[in-house]
Amino acid sequence: MARIVLFGATGFTGRLTAEALTRRGARPLLAGRDQARLTALADSLAGSPGGDLPIAVADVGRPESVRALVAPGDVLISTVGPFTRWGEAAVAAATEAGAVYLDSTGEPTFIKRIFQRYGPAAATRGAALVTAFGYDYVPGNLAAALALRKAGADAVRVDVGYFVGGDMARRASAGTRASMLGMLLEPMYGFREGRIVPEHGRTRRFLVDGRVRYGLSIGATEHFTLPPAHPGLREVNVYLGWLGGLTKAAGVLARATPVIAALPGARRVTEALADRVLRTAGGGTAPAAGASGVSSRIVAETYDARGRRLSAVHLSGGDPYEFTAGVLAWAATTALAEGVRGTGALGPVDAFGLDALTRGCAAAGMTVREPA
Repeated sequence: MARIVLFGATGFTGRLTAEALTRRGARPLLAGRDQARLTALADSLAGSPGGDLPIAVADVGRPESVRALVAPGDVLISTVGPFTRWGEAAVAAATEAGAVYLDSTGEPTFIKRIFQRYGPAAATRGAALVTAFGYDYVPGNLAAALALRKAGADAVRVDVGYFVGGDMARRASAGTRASMLGMLLEPMYGFREGRIVPEHGRTRRFLVDGRVRYGLSIGATEHFTLPPAHPGLREVNVYLGWLGGLTKAAGVLARATPVIAALPGARRVTEALADRVLRTAGGGTAPAAGASGVSSRIVAETYDARGRRLSAVHLSGGDPYEFTAGVLAWAATTALAEGVRGTGALGPVDAFGLDALTRGCAAAGMTVREPA
């Protein structure tokens, strides 16, 4: 009987996702490398609607143990990061089984691998790979698709911006910090002139809730998912606006990244720092206590060939981690009950349809609103 498998269940995002799944009445198989922590998590969820959960021990260092988790028709959720280092075992397992795969990554290099390397193999096996299915980067896909639908055929460019309010620095989990360290020296990309191109430190400003906010360009799923669905698009830009007044300085640093990455030992240093972050946090579980009041704003704007803005869509939500857990739970239960639309590497709209994705995001706390 097909089931939902949650790999990385005892990490911070994994725990939130397990809770969200059981609130929806699902009974996921909780998988990870520490049996004691898995048992404790299953016990803590025993009184929930989907309680009495099965567990399984699996480790990316033993890929066969990850393959053993997944069977045809299953839905595999992976929250095991940093994904560029540890994510491949879950992708391979889902592909081999012909399963549906979802993950919580926000790492540009891993996203690019999914679409360019793993996607074709998954299509031949009947598997569906839906990467970055969380705050990174479902809301931007939704906002951009809605804005492009409003704009019509004249749209040749779409810009997406991700912004947060509140103390996100304290809210960020150890897993997020480790992933960001791993991304420091990775090449970024954009979509211009109809193709994926290198990107280094582009910035721009948005008007969000009546305030000017700055964003730094980042590689995301939107670069791969939007152009096939909207053939007239020639440019897709995605900006991360978490850095506030430091955005321009970060842009300057980003332009120097190729030179820094070429230095002997540079990547080993960032990997060692990421490992230290995870060790000191006990494996990347909870963020700092007392962090609250974090909110999310996502903006998508479309433009015509003369640079004239055609449409704008804003989304409003709460805590990015809570949204990620909620939307992963919605996607997994929906995929298990109804399947997804296609195989290979898919975007959120490709997999579920625009109207269903709008409802799923709303259920997870991310709603469409008119620009201020």
